[in-house]
Amino acid sequence: MSDHWRIFLSFLIVIAFFLAMFDRILPKSVDTMYVNGVFYTLDEDGSVVDAMAIRRDRIAGVGTAPELQDRFKPKQIVDLQGRTVLPGFIDAHAHLMNLALLRTTINLFGVPSELEAAKVVQRRLAEVREGVWIRGRGWDQNLWSGKKFPSKSVLDRVAPNNPVYLERVDGHAAWVNARALELAGITREVQDPPGGRILRDEKGNPSGILIDNAMDLVSLVIPELSESEADEALDLAFKECVMYGITTVHDMGVKWNEIERYKRYADQGTMPIRVYAAVDGTDDSTWSESLGRGPLRGYGGHRLTVRAVKLYVDGALGSRGAALIEPYSDDPSNRGLTLASEDELRQKVRQALETGFQACVHAIGDRGNRIILDVYEAALKELPRKDHRFRVEHAQVLALEDIPRFQKLGVVPSMQPTHCTSDMYWAEARLGPRRIRGAYAWRFLRETGVVIPGGSDFPVEHPNPLYGIYAAMTRKDHRGRPHDADEVARTFQISDAGVVERSVFEDGWYGSQKLTREEAVRSFTSWSAWAAFEEDVKGSLEAGKLADFVVLSDDLMKIEPQEILRTEVEMTVVGGNIVYRKAKAPL
Repeated sequence: MSDHWRIFLSFLIVIAFFLAMFDRILPKSVDTMYVNGVFYTLDEDGSVVDAMAIRRDRIAGVGTAPELQDRFKPKQIVDLQGRTVLPGFIDAHAHLMNLALLRTTINLFGVPSELEAAKVVQRRLAEVREGVWIRGRGWDQNLWSGKKFPSKSVLDRVAPNNPVYLERVDGHAAWVNARALELAGITREVQDPPGGRILRDEKGNPSGILIDNAMDLVSLVIPELSESEADEALDLAFKECVMYGITTVHDMGVKWNEIERYKRYADQGTMPIRVYAAVDGTDDSTWSESLGRGPLRGYGGHRLTVRAVKLYVDGALGSRGAALIEPYSDDPSNRGLTLASEDELRQKVRQALETGFQACVHAIGDRGNRIILDVYEAALKELPRKDHRFRVEHAQVLALEDIPRFQKLGVVPSMQPTHCTSDMYWAEARLGPRRIRGAYAWRFLRETGVVIPGGSDFPVEHPNPLYGIYAAMTRKDHRGRPHDADEVARTFQISDAGVVERSVFEDGWYGSQKLTREEAVRSFTSWSAWAAFEEDVKGSLEAGKLADFVVLSDDLMKIEPQEILRTEVEMTVVGGNIVYRKAKAPL
């Protein structure tokens, strides 16, 4: 090499060095700088800062306001006036289209009796023409006097000419009238389908209650929504999510036409939140399409990821469909239902391993959980994967000896804290005083070293993540119950409440199983991001990650637990864009 070339290259190196130095010294342009806030970053160190800079859809930096003002030149500065900022809430188990449908059908959540539910149906009839399906969701016989399942006769009196299909609160039972049974061809001669049960009266005729897979006998004859109706409903669901600070939803059991709808929304730029979709593995066409295409990651600027499959082992505890090892304490002839054979589960879990899909399997009863843990163990022995992050959705009732298996197998218990505080009034009646110790056992699971991503299972429960955080750290309802064992004896369905150890109710329902405040918040943020393989792009407020965050009216990490229920979301930001701002918020 000649001396001229050496001099020229040295000159280029010097120029590059000075350009790099100037790049470090000169402030970089950013779109927005948020200052004067309390930013809980939820990074590994649990850092708390007072400012954050945003460039396009990413976090450019976090730190003190003077530090960031030295490093960045913002186009605008937003003074948060001391408000609290957290990473955007991630609901790790929910059903967007079910929430959408609920907002366009009749709402039966909290109705106090089957007669009151029938009155709601009757009011809806005044708005529709004869013959149109009446759909709704939310009834719960556990809230009614007698706690018995309702009958079709009550609906027949108010709606003789319109088919009626009303899902139970948990989505694992349906209450229908005679017209719906007629259209579905369900007579006394029709046998229970595998994984389902048609409840019958004393004469053997269908009573109007369909459990789990028996629901499909009617639901499959209900006309589907038009594309415009589905879009309108989905818009309502999106609007509700951002109002509660939800920036990502793990959408469980999505059919392929819904995937296509999400892609269209992402393409149009009209999808205000992010969706991590678990496709419906029980729908053959959806699963076949998914296997053929393979996982879809980060579509539309990380608006949509499709890389999980949702499967089912059993039903729900409230409708006595959860599969138990021993019979129900309040129904000794019943051990619940299994909705899929172990062979089918093994086949689909193997397919998931082979094609890069994460298995997310619904299991509520202790028998259901043991079945899927056995299936996972066998599959991973045959096809080892170091970081599969297979999930059990709900993991609600566990045999104590099965709890360590989650950590041993690398299985993620994806749980919903408000299920505990909704079910606690009757759960022990279902399970008895021994099995209840393995129900909603968050602390036992945490002590093995696993993380617990948190969800709501909306619309089964209210979508507000603050309610889930409150339930996780208190194990109390919104009235602060239970306070002690005496109250449990008065309010809760426990046959031997008089001899229950007082200590287990002194600080919440089996309060020893609570999560800490930080664990509860991480459950709906960083842990849920990790459960979807997305910890590199969301779940904490760190430079380089997506600018998804929520501004709250109160400091969630310091206020009294009861105050969490009154805390309001003042602003929700997704990808640097404000997607929700509370009316009259001072920001």
